[in-house]
This record gives sequence, structure tokens and C-alpha cells, in this order.
Amino acid sequence: MAACVADARAAAGDQAILVHGAGAAQALLTAGQLDELEIHLMPVLLGEGRRLFDGHAAELRLVRRLDGHDATHLRYQVVR
Repeated sequence: MAACVADARAAAGDQAILVHGAGAAQALLTAGQLDELEIHLMPVLLGEGRRLFDGHAAELRLVRRLDGHDATHLRYQVVR
């Protein structure tokens, strides 16, 4: 994972790097490589899937909240 992050940062230069999925977010959070986290919260119960914070602790600071018609979009900064 560390090599992938280093390659992505080198290729992106000053641009942001986006990853999708709970597995990637968990791995980067554990490695201390996740700077921000964006969650799209929808009022739907799916009953399955991977828990985003299962076994992971992190302090998050809300930096943006957008209320949409069908979802709330939350962006958090990972506090180190």
C-alpha cells in the first residue's frame, strides 16, 4: 500500500488523490496516509457491506456539509 501511495502522490504532484471504498479508506487511515474523508449520507438501510470504521479509531473535524435533496455530503479532515 505504501508504494501505491508514493506512486500516486508523485504522479499527482500538487493535485488531490481520490480513493473509493471502505477497504482503501481503512488501509490509508491505518497507515496514517488519509488526509480527508468524504461521506455521502443517504437515508437508506442496505443491511450489508463493509463498515467504514470497523476496528479503526480516528478523530475527524468537519470541514464541509452540503445538504442535498436525497443525501447529505460530509467532508472531514483527519486530525493527527
